[in-house]
Amino acid sequence: MTTITSGSPEISSSDYYLLDELLTDEARDVRDRVRGFVDRDLLPVINDYWDRAEFPFELVPKIAQLGLVGSTISGYGCPGLSRLAAGVLTRELARGDGSVNTFFGVQTGLAMGSIALLGSEEQKQRWLPGMAALDVIGAFALTEPGHGSDAVRLETTARRDGDHWVLDGAKRWIGNASFADVVVVWARDVEDGRVKAIVVEKDTDGRYPDGYSADLITGKIGKRAVWQPDITLRGVRVPVENKLDEARSFRDATRVLTSTRGGAAWESLGHAIAAYEIALAYAGERQQFGKPIASFQLVQHKLAEMLAEITAMQLYCFRMADLQEQGRLTGPMASLAKMHHARKARQVCLDARDILGGNGLLIEHHVARHLTDMEVVHTYEGTDSIQSLIVGRDLTGISAFT
Repeated sequence: MTTITSGSPEISSSDYYLLDELLTDEARDVRDRVRGFVDRDLLPVINDYWDRAEFPFELVPKIAQLGLVGSTISGYGCPGLSRLAAGVLTRELARGDGSVNTFFGVQTGLAMGSIALLGSEEQKQRWLPGMAALDVIGAFALTEPGHGSDAVRLETTARRDGDHWVLDGAKRWIGNASFADVVVVWARDVEDGRVKAIVVEKDTDGRYPDGYSADLITGKIGKRAVWQPDITLRGVRVPVENKLDEARSFRDATRVLTSTRGGAAWESLGHAIAAYEIALAYAGERQQFGKPIASFQLVQHKLAEMLAEITAMQLYCFRMADLQEQGRLTGPMASLAKMHHARKARQVCLDARDILGGNGLLIEHHVARHLTDMEVVHTYEGTDSIQSLIVGRDLTGISAFT
């Protein structure tokens, strides 16, 4: 990490307010473990995977060896991290790459999170240990071709037929779903009209049930190294015991999304830190007009503005972790953080690209990858506009959605 000197103490260029001093031993250990993995294993290979839009399967065993899958979940082989340590984990993965962070987030926060939050004890014992070891890969199927921000109106149906549920419909942008072993599918029960979560899983031969198909979405400008296919469900039969016991309405899907939304803020911070540190180092090395561009007023001003935004984002994240640990973080609070961080990190990455000039267009410098990955973060788990309306509803008591 780039460091600078202010007076006598040496401080991290991206931790200007020395917030890492507030890390617990657990969070510091997570930071060091993940940063080591990123610098040693991820960064040397990720650009090639990103450029070819291929998933880096070679990194999956190395991620498993970190012992961090499952994050805040306790038991079942999961590490039971504090909210602060979990946030630092997300920050450090995103500092490396957004695609790998999305793979991890889908596995840990959405798929495992749904099972841990809404599954019965038998269901937790059945799926979580294998998922914690990354022997079992998960996916979370909520978004549909016609329903993103208004996912509450989802059209995928579940019909009870004896000892099975029969699923029909389509899902879109479902990370990991072309190779996942278990897919948490959210569908509307035709009998009572309520939304429920049903786990579709491969059989012992590694095959999906008849009627399940996944087609990769291609041509993405960001998060190219994570596979996010379209899913088609045509009469897919799933045993009744695969319905998550406590998933009884769309509110339960919202509970899962609320618990993970803070992760998008931490991820935005990671992308911003990476882009800023690359730009700072580049400015000190790049010569123009016979001197480093770091000596130019315009570049120094831009770097100072980037650091100010990153510092504000860090303060948000640390306070958010405190509130989560106390059980006091509300959905609108998480929305405010996601809205703010996605917007600010997007700009920090854009400013870093600008400092690198033409070289900023090349993925070999990594900034272009972080910039386009932030375009994805800006949209998923609720766009900037949707987050603002969630906060606005909380402030005024009036919903602007409908």
